[in-house]
Amino acid sequence: MTTESYKALLEKVYANLAPSFAEDWPKLAATRAEGVYLYTEDGKEYMDFTSGIGVTNLGHNHPHVLNAAIEQMKKFSHSAVGITLHEPLLRLTEVLPTVMPEGMDMFFFGNSGSEAVEGALKLARYVSGRPGFIAFRGGFHGRTYASVSVTSVKSKYRLHYEPMVPGVYFAEYANPYRCPIGDTAEDAVAWSKQSLEKVFDHFIPPSEVAAILVEPVQGEGGYIVPPAAFLQNLRQVCDEHGILLIMDEVQSGFGRTGEMFAAQTLGVRPDIMAVAKGIANGFPLGATVASRELMTQWKAGSHGTTFGGNPVACAAALAVQEVFAQENVLENCRAMGKRLMTGMLEIQKEHDFIGDVRGLGLMLAMEIVKPDGRKTPDGEKAFDILNKMLENGLVGYMAGPTGNVIRLIPPLTVTSEQVDKALEILGVSM
Repeated sequence: MTTESYKALLEKVYANLAPSFAEDWPKLAATRAEGVYLYTEDGKEYMDFTSGIGVTNLGHNHPHVLNAAIEQMKKFSHSAVGITLHEPLLRLTEVLPTVMPEGMDMFFFGNSGSEAVEGALKLARYVSGRPGFIAFRGGFHGRTYASVSVTSVKSKYRLHYEPMVPGVYFAEYANPYRCPIGDTAEDAVAWSKQSLEKVFDHFIPPSEVAAILVEPVQGEGGYIVPPAAFLQNLRQVCDEHGILLIMDEVQSGFGRTGEMFAAQTLGVRPDIMAVAKGIANGFPLGATVASRELMTQWKAGSHGTTFGGNPVACAAALAVQEVFAQENVLENCRAMGKRLMTGMLEIQKEHDFIGDVRGLGLMLAMEIVKPDGRKTPDGEKAFDILNKMLENGLVGYMAGPTGNVIRLIPPLTVTSEQVDKALEILGVSM
């Protein structure tokens, strides 16, 4: 056991950890976290408006979730599903269908969002007998091989990994702020629809497509909220051609958009879902979700896991749902999201480099551009603002292909006082 001080260990981090794991921003030396706050080794306090990138939706160390995990750890912390069928897992399969979109009632549990996406892609190919997938430009779905094969937000995520999983094609996402044929929601939907039709005309016929994979709100791509008609069109196309619609709700799920899932916020039904992040408020858990009719076609042995459905994580996930039911979390998300959005729009009026303010619930962002009238992305300016926010005690995070989007992801339990304090910091950091 090492006896070196925490400070000494920090100085050795690049000798001990792979750069692909450790090299990020802002690399805070956190020693403790509670609610909306992070506390660092040097005694500083930060408002965490990243929530571990949309994971601690109930805030850090929510006491009810923490206690549920502790009580389960006293019993046992691991046994592979199938070797045992533990109670937290079985209870979770009863509770989750009550909050999932209609028809999402059978689960394969893994450990992460990437695994959930991998499972969704494998399920779609397995049950459809078709080879192809269509995803969207600017999408992010994970870092494992299949999930990065359907990711296109940044080429660096794919660098040196070609050839990717074959059979993947990309269409245009409906982004009203950056639509080349017009500035309206209708233009954005038309642009995306034309792009999808071109994929069918030139690359793969609909009869060969297993699934269309979409984030109902693009996360790493810049917190882009599409018009509901975009998702409605995808649903119609899938129904017409027997294609499965997969919604990646890893980042938008579990209350982040003001309803339990963005599919509910935007009113479109998926066939398969990938969920993770907020499901267990920081404990590693993810799930591929579908209807019983679909999932029961995925035969025993066709997919598997060792750690998926961990009893501690499942106990935490059950506690998360209890907190949602008891503490009016969704109502608070909608109210605080409106308060934060209103404040961000007021700040936008004072700065011509804030090109767009957008989001749903507490999944909000500002797009930073050069004031040149051409919406030229300004990632350097966005990063400067993020660093000033950090100096003032507020942690946000970048997004978008060029890092020019500042995203704010506070816990859904954030208070009005904390929102106002964050807005004050945001205003002076511009």
